[in-house]
Amino acid sequence: MTTLQDLQYPFPDTPGAAEVRQVAPGVGWVRMPLPFVLNHINLWLLDDGAALTVVDTGFGIDAVRDNWSAILDRDPRPLSRVLVTHSHPDHLGLAAWLAKRNGAPVVMTQGEFFNGHAIWNEIAGTAVDEMVAHFAAHGLDPERQGALRERGNSYRRGVPALPKSYQRIFDGDVVRIGGRDWRVIVGFGHSPEHASLYCESLGVLISGDMLLPRISTNVSVYALTPEDDLLGWFLESLNRFKDLPDDTLVLPSHGHPFRGIRARIAQLEAHHRERCSALLKEIETPRSAGELLSTLFPRELDTHQVMFAMGEAIAHLNYLAARGEARRVGDRTSIIRFEKTA
Repeated sequence: MTTLQDLQYPFPDTPGAAEVRQVAPGVGWVRMPLPFVLNHINLWLLDDGAALTVVDTGFGIDAVRDNWSAILDRDPRPLSRVLVTHSHPDHLGLAAWLAKRNGAPVVMTQGEFFNGHAIWNEIAGTAVDEMVAHFAAHGLDPERQGALRERGNSYRRGVPALPKSYQRIFDGDVVRIGGRDWRVIVGFGHSPEHASLYCESLGVLISGDMLLPRISTNVSVYALTPEDDLLGWFLESLNRFKDLPDDTLVLPSHGHPFRGIRARIAQLEAHHRERCSALLKEIETPRSAGELLSTLFPRELDTHQVMFAMGEAIAHLNYLAARGEARRVGDRTSIIRFEKTA
């Protein structure tokens, strides 16, 4: 079994506010604050010759804008593009603002572009009331339902404005930045069409949220796709990174840059096997996702964390059902519960 000690961390110190730390030729590491328990995100600034490319943009708050302004004011070069790995607020949050600053295009996959617009505008099954109803159907208690409803559309707080146009990228595309090729590797499960970027000549992978060194990537099922096997898609997507050299420098969105791709993938696979095993022990008799939150998350959760925890509990139960290890019980008018199959 692999452990966290199997990973190597060549950059133990994190960049300060508005600092750019070089981690590879032409690759700068920027760390920005987040207003959550997970209190930071890593962003990347790439040398593009006469210009700069930003990879991910940070949460839409004044502190992040101020840090970006300080960084970009020190360098006279314009932005050639704003490349976004996926549509979550800490990644897409300031894309429209940064793009407007220099007239730079936003570059992302189609799935992420339209997912951001759907959530922001609460359309196609993404409204807060639909999310709460989805969680209620899976047994979330009324008090927590009320807290989620009262919080409202938190996505808009992190993404004050959305880009109105974009340049689309596909899996396998090559983006030329600063004379180097970066290959797009699309993954699923965490978000609809997450784009990681691999540069063979540098031996660097910008993994976004697909590979994180110390926390597991959130994989959540929401009202829009209530029966999808997102955890299965996520685990399958990890296979796309197994062929990369093991000494590849992985640049994650949270935590420290690290080496040891295959060890980390093995850890994540083992982590999800353990969580599924724990759930199977609990569903000898039918249980709902809401009743199983403490099994997966045996700690106090704030409202923000409850949203992710419920989505992740449902994702694991859907995964077990997709493999015939569990089944849904009860009719569609009652609380959705899962039971271990014989």
